[in-house]
Amino acid sequence: MFSLSFYPGFHLSGTVTEPATQSEPETTHKVAISFDRCKITSVTCGCGNRDIFYCAHVVALSLYRIRKPEQVKLRLPISETLFQMNRDQLQKLVQYLITAHHTEVLPTAQKLADEILSSNSEINQVHGAPDPTAGASIDDENCWHLDEEQVREQVKQFLSQGGYYGSGKQLNSMFAKVREMLRMRDSNGARMLTLITEQFMADPRLSLWRQQGTGMTDKCRQLWDELGALWVCIVLNPHCKSEEKSGWLRQLKKWGDMDICPLEDGNYGSELPNITNALPQSNLAQDSLARPRRTVFTRAMEACDLHWQDSHLQRIISSDFYMSPAYQREGESLLFNPQGLPLWLDHVPTACARVDALRSHGYPREALRLAVAIINTLRLQQQRQLDIYKHQKKELLQRGMTNTTNLEGWVGHPLDPIGCLFATLTETCRVEDDNTMDTGDSGEPKPPVYQHVPVWGCPDGGESYLALALEVALMGMGQQRLMPEGLYAQDKVCRNEEQIVAKLQEMVLDDVLVQTLRKQAILLLEGGPFSGLGEVIHRESVPMHTFAKYLFTALLPHDTDLAYKLGLRAMRLPVLESTAPSGDVGHPHHGISIVPSRYPRWFTLGHLESQQCELASTMLTAAKGDMLRLRTVLEAIQKHIHSSSLIFKLAQDAFKIATPADNPPDITLLNVALELGLQVMRMTLSTLNWRRREMVRWLVTCATEVGLRALVSILQSWYTLFTPTEATSIVAATVMSHNTILRLSLDYPQREELASCARTLALQCAMKDPQNCALSALTLCEKDHIAFETAYQIVIDAASTGMTYSQLFTIARYMEHRGYPLRAFKLASLAMTHLNLAYNQDTHPAINDVLWACALSHSLGKNELAAIIPLVVKSVHCATVLSDILRRCTMTAPGLAGIPGRRNSGKLMSTDKAPLRQLLDATISAYINTTHSRLTHISPRHYGEFIEFLSKARETFLLAQDGHIQFAQFIDNLKQIYKGKKKLMMLVRERFG
Repeated sequence: MFSLSFYPGFHLSGTVTEPATQSEPETTHKVAISFDRCKITSVTCGCGNRDIFYCAHVVALSLYRIRKPEQVKLRLPISETLFQMNRDQLQKLVQYLITAHHTEVLPTAQKLADEILSSNSEINQVHGAPDPTAGASIDDENCWHLDEEQVREQVKQFLSQGGYYGSGKQLNSMFAKVREMLRMRDSNGARMLTLITEQFMADPRLSLWRQQGTGMTDKCRQLWDELGALWVCIVLNPHCKSEEKSGWLRQLKKWGDMDICPLEDGNYGSELPNITNALPQSNLAQDSLARPRRTVFTRAMEACDLHWQDSHLQRIISSDFYMSPAYQREGESLLFNPQGLPLWLDHVPTACARVDALRSHGYPREALRLAVAIINTLRLQQQRQLDIYKHQKKELLQRGMTNTTNLEGWVGHPLDPIGCLFATLTETCRVEDDNTMDTGDSGEPKPPVYQHVPVWGCPDGGESYLALALEVALMGMGQQRLMPEGLYAQDKVCRNEEQIVAKLQEMVLDDVLVQTLRKQAILLLEGGPFSGLGEVIHRESVPMHTFAKYLFTALLPHDTDLAYKLGLRAMRLPVLESTAPSGDVGHPHHGISIVPSRYPRWFTLGHLESQQCELASTMLTAAKGDMLRLRTVLEAIQKHIHSSSLIFKLAQDAFKIATPADNPPDITLLNVALELGLQVMRMTLSTLNWRRREMVRWLVTCATEVGLRALVSILQSWYTLFTPTEATSIVAATVMSHNTILRLSLDYPQREELASCARTLALQCAMKDPQNCALSALTLCEKDHIAFETAYQIVIDAASTGMTYSQLFTIARYMEHRGYPLRAFKLASLAMTHLNLAYNQDTHPAINDVLWACALSHSLGKNELAAIIPLVVKSVHCATVLSDILRRCTMTAPGLAGIPGRRNSGKLMSTDKAPLRQLLDATISAYINTTHSRLTHISPRHYGEFIEFLSKARETFLLAQDGHIQFAQFIDNLKQIYKGKKKLMMLVRERFG
């Protein structure tokens, strides 16, 4: 770095050398910086890098000047130097200057020379000449250098990436840059926001979204929200001039009037506008028509009407010791609380927007004072509302409902009032650690460390900003508020709630904060319409599950009773709870209330229900081992949770916690898991649920862990919990398995008791649903003769009406396998009566069963074969199947199964005598029918296949005594009837004469 010249306070120029790297040679850049009253007002650099931040060379030159001022040559303003020169020196200077830069300077020099020599030129009307090295006049505006073109380019580029590649983060950092400018009181802040907004309004996606009526992405919506909130901040600058404010208002109005301008609480047309400050909560749909259109800029336009001239407000923000005078004049009681501290009675979000504006414009102390006045006001209002409620309590409890007292929820509000107050108060209490920027092992920034800072000017000195921050967050989160309209606004409520809870969890709770927590928790529990945790709430109140989960966890180590009281109170979800009484909760079998249709306006209902489940799970875990508390939590779950899959999740959670790998199970919690599991079974018994098999298996596992009595109980009351199929194929089968008996280490009488229950269940299920349960019932009853006989009789009784041939064949095969061939034969015969195989069904799945049934009959003896053949002839019309049966029957003598007490002749059977004669005739007849059927629709490519079919037919014909004569006649018939099919008949002649 060399050749620096410096005009104090106005201009700095120099050459910056960048050392060579492996890939790049050494480069030098000429840099010039103009500044005015400690602000850089313009920069130029030869590197050509364009960015909204200064390039490295400008930064290097500035730092060099700051760190090594003695090495920078100081110069007088150029006008002073020129003043000291005589005419020859001036001429020399000008000519050398022109020679050094003749291409750039010569045209300008010639033009200026012409103007100076012309007596009436403009340049001669002005006394003196400009001096870029002499700085501006004291009255001139001054602001940092801002490369406007570059700001536009960058925003445009980030928006075009649609929130991908971290562009959302980049835009947020530009918003943060605007806030930083405001804090430095740099007038470019508003200018930069204007440039950003212009690019946002030029986003081509806006008109696209509007035409399609689709919503913009959440990332995008959040950026627009921040933009709207920043404009509120800009127009609330306590020291802006009225003409500036009018300019902004005109600009905001222009943007807001554009039809593509995004609406305050969501997207275009698909959602109703939000209910804001003054509109009543009645008839939602009707209001939406009368409601004025509110855009993301509406709040900023409304904020243009606010001013800072109010003398009470001025006193609040300018003094820590502003108290009510000893003697209050008329009307002054509204300005101070009973302790004499000042109040500020603005609409809460508006008041908080003022705090945000003070903080953002670099007035942190003033912001704090106003924040304290707002909290004093909220406390007083909370106390007054509580007093009013105590008088009306009886009537409200009888009515069982309440109105909400607020018109706008503070959580999820576009201006984030609670977040603003919390940040303002905690900022003062942060312990600045040298390693603040260090991240923990996870790479996340370390949570802030807070200390108590006493509230300045507090009369008793007992208040701390940190405790106030906690208190206001609790008040805001506990505020009863109606669910806003539209998916986006509802989603924002959930998101904002989670953000506040995350900040609260970073606070380490000491005695002071625990006291604050307890005091506020009690107030919220006692609270009337202002509290979402009050005894009676509006049906459409935003539920308090997320907040209550935080409160429960925070209070548990310090005040267990209060923690449970809060958690149980918050379990409700009124919008899903039918107005009809939901039965006696003490007997949960009947306590499943009839859930009304899913509430259509509540877009985030699924998320809210899962938060309700999280709260329940937290309480269950904490109550482990405490029977009484577990009972009350269980009753709350059974009363308030309506989703079977969530109750199942809770049951699984409880089971997991109750059965740690390395310790004996916690029987109290295990019983709760089982009871929840039973409730799920009842809830999903008659409705289809794709997880049902998993749920049933889990329940058996859980009952096994609980023990023998639990298993006996579910077997005995199976019909209220399972379908017959589930009861036999999953429940009883698992209970009877070797694993279960080992797991429970049962003695003989216990095993017998369990087996007896399983057999009774099996028979009941077989009676109720023989089709699906008969086989399982037989299997389960194998070891008990009487039960097995009963099950067999149930099958026989159901065979003629309620069962299919495939079910009967399956049971018949099972019977043969168990050593009951005659019973198997009986069932196979019954199955045959249900079957009908057409001529062309030669690949039918039942063919194997038919072949098996015939083989079984054949093996039993002549009588059985004689009994089954008429059934086969009646049911099977497929020639190839019939000839297969015929062939098998003629290969060996019947009766080889060797039934005791029965003599087997050992002779082969003749096809000319009964019962095979009937089968042979049926087979020949089937071949004839099939041949005619095939010939009606035959195509030349199937001719070869057809000739093979006839050869098979001839084999069957030849089994009859006059078979060759019959076959010859059959062929002659074909030649006569189908003589039109010349090619085919030629092939027939070639093969069969």
